[in-house]
Amino acid sequence: MLNNIQLIMKKHHLYKNNISVILFPKGGNNMLNQSILVGRIVKEPEVRETENGTKVTNLTLAVQRSYKNVEGEYDTDFISCVLWKGIAETTAEYCKKGDLIGVRGRLQNRPLVNAEDTKLNSVEVVAERVTFLSSKKQD
Repeated sequence: MLNNIQLIMKKHHLYKNNISVILFPKGGNNMLNQSILVGRIVKEPEVRETENGTKVTNLTLAVQRSYKNVEGEYDTDFISCVLWKGIAETTAEYCKKGDLIGVRGRLQNRPLVNAEDTKLNSVEVVAERVTFLSSKKQD
């Protein structure tokens, strides 16, 4: 068994090398569904209401990759996010297109059917927390 100092040193070494280690307790649920994104909002967030009155905002984050492609440029991924209730309202009120935000949440897979009756899957991040890293300038 490692003592605390050895464990801290091992964690520091792993983090410096972009490796994360997650330890699960014995006999527990050994699964994890968590995503952390930092990116820019692609278009103005708008709040909608579901049939039962729950507030929801769908937005897309442009997330630049941390490495360059063969052409020497950074690729960007466009990731769909869904925000519910208070998070949806607050984000739409204080953020705009181009703002940098952090999103922590879980991945969700939604089955879809297109116009040709082909079954598709849509993967999105359901936000559990949003952090405003840049926000609207005051007029």
